[in-house]
Amino acid sequence: MTKKLSLLLIFGGRSGEHAVSLMSARSVINAIDPEKYEVHQIGINYDGQWLTGADVLGRFEKENEDYLSPATLLNEGGRVYLYSRKGVKLVKEAPIDVVFPVLHGTFGEDGTIQGLFAIQDLAFVGGGVLASAACMDKAFTKTMASAAGLPVLPFQVFERVELLNNINAVVDTCEKIANYPLFVKPANLGSSVGITKVHDRKELKPALLKAAKYDRRILVERGAEAREIEISVLGNENAQVSVPGEIIPDDEFYSYTDKYYHGEPEACIPAPLSEEDTERVKQYAITAYKALDCAGMARIDFFVDKVDGQLYFNEINTIPGFTKISMYPKLWQASGLPYPELIDRLVALALERKQENDKTVRKFED
Repeated sequence: MTKKLSLLLIFGGRSGEHAVSLMSARSVINAIDPEKYEVHQIGINYDGQWLTGADVLGRFEKENEDYLSPATLLNEGGRVYLYSRKGVKLVKEAPIDVVFPVLHGTFGEDGTIQGLFAIQDLAFVGGGVLASAACMDKAFTKTMASAAGLPVLPFQVFERVELLNNINAVVDTCEKIANYPLFVKPANLGSSVGITKVHDRKELKPALLKAAKYDRRILVERGAEAREIEISVLGNENAQVSVPGEIIPDDEFYSYTDKYYHGEPEACIPAPLSEEDTERVKQYAITAYKALDCAGMARIDFFVDKVDGQLYFNEINTIPGFTKISMYPKLWQASGLPYPELIDRLVALALERKQENDKTVRKFED
């Protein structure tokens, strides 16, 4: 009988996307094959405390942390173990073969926790430190994508301190980017948290202050009456792409509530694109994936201008939503890869990436 892999699922986190992370984790647990994996759980609460125990996810969903214990990971002789703290004692719970972080947003998708896994010498699902940090910052991602030859909408980044010092000057500068509408976004957040579509000067100042609540860097870009196209990428050096899909939002754009609280959003899979545009989206996705050194997985989003049909790169999500209505698994399912098999592939890619990293010489020998 083949030994089960010991998989650690980490969810929650100190982010505005904490609730989304719990939804994603529930979907992963429901889909994962218990014959292949021994699943352990760590929940990270809003205070940043790591907790483990019986049914961590269920307790987090009920906002009840009773009977959960502080948790940590320790590398002992090249093997990483999950520990819990009982009183003043550390108790060894289980060895860990691979980590599946389902942490969206800051302190989870931004390279911080990936750095911890790398230091511990752990295999983990998803991109490494560089890709995670770079893709988390929407402005930096657009800069890198543009350098790789991809078209992006005009944008500018402002610091939160600029708003505090002279928000009227920031408003004036925003209006020079492009005509209304404009989109105002926290630079480092996902799931449409803190994003506002601004139609005039009156709406701009509140939108800037709203975005500044969630990040110290605020991205303002030209709005477009556009179709929203998403495509899933899977792989390390030899990445594959799914069929593209199109989101039909109920709101003016694909907002947080539209994504997670209005039921299942309308999606066209595959997206009704010409053969030429479908191929262009796939090629652009691979180009962006490689330019940002992504690994494991990513969902890459594009806009198609409804007026002139121009295709624009929008953003990369290195830990895309895994909820039952999320586009990343739905696009792969439509491409012939069911959710349980998708999990298997992601775990295999994590182990493959670890093997590749282990080939790197760490000790200098002349």
